Amino acid sequence: MTKMNNNKVAKMLIRKGDTVKVLSGRDKGKTGEVMMTYPKDRKVIVQGINMVTKHRKPDAENPDGSIVKLEAPILVDKIQLMVGGTATRVGKKRNEEGKLQRYAKKTGDLIK
Repeated sequence: MTKMNNNKVAKMLIRKGDTVKVLSGRDKGKTGEVMMTYPKDRKVIVQGINMVTKHRKPDAENPDGSIVKLEAPILVDKIQLMVGGTATRVGKKRNEEGKLQRYAKKTGDLIK
């Protein structure tokens, strides 16, 4: 976990709704949309990536129990943002109004 001074957690440059590409692991090369972020753990959940099998105990709705496949969190260091169909690193810089905004380091274009 990357921490800043006074136990503050460093901000991630990947956000919910971004399209990302997996750089390493069993899903290397696949792309998907970020569904949820966990900045404190520096992890994200990407749709269709890092699928795991979970065994569910029986409950009132499902008296027999079940086996479900769902996405597990993946480290943000193992993914890269897709901008214009290509994977790129992300930085921050000020736009015309002086507001800090994300930009693609490969092309220099501002993101959203």
